[in-house]
Amino acid sequence: MIEIRDLVRKYGEKTAVDQLNLQIPAGVFYTFLGPNGAGKTTTMKIMAGLLKPNDGEVLIDGIDITTNPTEAKKKIGYIPDHPYLYDKITGWEFLQFTGGLHGLEPAALSSSAEELLDYFSLSEDAHQLIGAYSHGMRQRLAFCSCFLHDPRVAIIDEPWVGLDPRNIRSAIEFLRERCETGVTIFMSTHSLDIAENIAKRLGILNHGKLLYDGTLEELRSAGDGSGLEEIFLEMTD
Repeated sequence: MIEIRDLVRKYGEKTAVDQLNLQIPAGVFYTFLGPNGAGKTTTMKIMAGLLKPNDGEVLIDGIDITTNPTEAKKKIGYIPDHPYLYDKITGWEFLQFTGGLHGLEPAALSSSAEELLDYFSLSEDAHQLIGAYSHGMRQRLAFCSCFLHDPRVAIIDEPWVGLDPRNIRSAIEFLRERCETGVTIFMSTHSLDIAENIAKRLGILNHGKLLYDGTLEELRSAGDGSGLEEIFLEMTD
């Protein structure tokens, strides 16, 4: 579960996130939409504990990410918009390193890594240097790293860059399966087609303010029944 209360983040005179309030129950696939510069990535970095807000709070399963980051981060998996991976180690070594940071026991770590590498079709390349990976392979490895410790909340920023249609479909199915086990998925994307097909709930952010929070059906019924792209463009114009 994610709770965001009166969240504010400023950069000098610019307000990137402006009094944001959200409550997202466990097991919900939430899609976070907005044009470039809307404040999505800033919001997600605060949620992941990488930035501190000027005001307000983010609770992950009831734990404040700012005042108790160590405990909150145990429940969080995070894929940034530009995942940083170490080119001079192998994919397997990277997952061993990530699992160590989360305090996983060696047997549990190896079992989880093997399962995820197999799902994301990286088993055969696990012992290659990451520097030899394609962009899509690196993105799939970021998915493995995000879910290695079985997080209860996954914060995923623009995950589809570099993935081909087959791997996008596979990743979507993986995320849906995790939702069914009670994991909360909070994902930003510029792909409105994907958002239209997968989101249980969605939010639209512009200039740091939340313009909409609800289901796609509710959004359509409040307008003229247009598709998400038309509604989004009109709201953020």
